[in-house]
Amino acid sequence: MALARVLGRRKSPSGRICESVLRLRHSGTTTTTEDEATATTTLESFANLDHGRSRRTGFPEAIFAAGKTPEQIAAILDDMAHHVNSSIQQTAETALRHNNNAGTAILATRVDQDLYDKVSAIPLKNGVITYHSVARIISMQASGLGSGVESGAESQRQNELLGNRKKKRIVVACAGTTDLPVAEEAAVTLEATAGAGIEVERVYDVGVAGLHRIIRALPKLRHENVGCVIVCAGMDGALPSVVAGLVSVPVIAVPTSVGYGAAFGGLSAMGTMLNSCAPGVGVVNIDNGFGAAALAFKCINNDDTHY
Repeated sequence: MALARVLGRRKSPSGRICESVLRLRHSGTTTTTEDEATATTTLESFANLDHGRSRRTGFPEAIFAAGKTPEQIAAILDDMAHHVNSSIQQTAETALRHNNNAGTAILATRVDQDLYDKVSAIPLKNGVITYHSVARIISMQASGLGSGVESGAESQRQNELLGNRKKKRIVVACAGTTDLPVAEEAAVTLEATAGAGIEVERVYDVGVAGLHRIIRALPKLRHENVGCVIVCAGMDGALPSVVAGLVSVPVIAVPTSVGYGAAFGGLSAMGTMLNSCAPGVGVVNIDNGFGAAALAFKCINNDDTHY
């Protein structure tokens, strides 16, 4: 009934297409080859999913939810989870060797509370979703991955397989509290894709208006396991340059659209970052926490990209 109520509000052709996909995915009977083919064909009328992207590039495809309907988002999420469930064949040793979860990560970005409420009202057959409100991200765990809670024996076994290898670490820093949504988009994306072998360290509200704050965070920024630092800042956008002058690892600068009139929606911060006099700063698009996460992941995972 909930599915019917949600889908019943839309009478457009795209709404009917989404409805047919979801009905095929949520049917109580065993899915037949014909049904799967129909669902795939219908889904591809509005989305051509790149299931092989993580194997090809080392980082998964994600749904950019802004501009999509709840039914489209739900259908895509469920199809991505269906693909993960169908392709889980790796042993624990293989998964740990790759040291990341990129092949099973399912994310939808730029999801506000209202959109999440509508998506969550649509039943999903192939996994469960979690909403990260500050990051505005939906993450989905495919049902084939289990509860994600390890037994003590399994945890010990994983530690033995990882051996004495140090966990790589990415620091996500932001200048002010208003930059948190962009910083959290990067942090949550990394946590969903990085797995047991990579840690995410948050260093928030350390803008240049109080330089003592970033100085106080130096032990975290300079930790021997840190391989990359993401820095999100709006207004004058000066923080990435300051950080790059203090650390020996790559700095990924993310301009945010925070600021008054002359900030021009993040253009001022982006200009500052592009003109940084500190070497080793790379700049992504305005508010693009997801893109910063992908670049940081590739920076520190360059010895084990494909799996």
